[in-house]
Amino acid sequence: MRILVLQHITCEPPGAYEDVLVNHGIEIQRVELDEGDSIPDWRDFDGLIAMGGPMSVNDDKVLPWLKEEKAAISEAVSNGLPYWGVCLGSQLLAASLGAPVFKGSVPEVGLLPVYLTEAASDDHVFARLPRELMALHWHNDTVELPSGAVLLARSQLYEVQAFKWGRSAYGVQFHLEVSANMAREWAKVPAYASDLDEVLGPGSLPRLIDQLEHSAHLMNQYAREMLERWLVNCGSSTRDGRATLHI
Repeated sequence: MRILVLQHITCEPPGAYEDVLVNHGIEIQRVELDEGDSIPDWRDFDGLIAMGGPMSVNDDKVLPWLKEEKAAISEAVSNGLPYWGVCLGSQLLAASLGAPVFKGSVPEVGLLPVYLTEAASDDHVFARLPRELMALHWHNDTVELPSGAVLLARSQLYEVQAFKWGRSAYGVQFHLEVSANMAREWAKVPAYASDLDEVLGPGSLPRLIDQLEHSAHLMNQYAREMLERWLVNCGSSTRDGRATLHI
């Protein structure tokens, strides 16, 4: 099995999600789009994971590779390739499906609750999660629910925190995969540091890191369980453009 991982900044790898891929011996091909890597043909892979980044999906004029990425995601998910998008990766999925992505009224930053919808109770990936869970948020863009998508989670600030489109394409706005060390690296990114200061105040990083030190173990457990169920439930045994994941 081969998974294509799209990264948009070095400090945002799949984290705990990657643990599942490694544990199952799944081959990972990672591309750093912000470093100029090209997107390989999605048909050569059994699934696609897209992670976060400080840019907006609407930055096509300054980052032309975003247009190519959205086109590739649109083609892949329309043909049934299993997709797992986190934060920017979730927004990319929404944009590739024709939904608006726009700056929210305020950034959403910090450890905050996520509330699962009734539809999540019947979903292969989300059904076993608690109806309310703590997650790390660090974004200022949000999305409208794409046409035909199922809303799986919301937060107090933003309605669309997780959604599913088709059988196997998932967008997850919040972070469960992160460690305290990853968050320290994120705080070095100017855009992220600015949002952190705006929402939680200057000098708030140590408090956030302390919270993550106490919460990351459970968050990471949920992340690994979710990706495991994505791998198990979201594929078929074919490789002709339809869903292919199986472990």
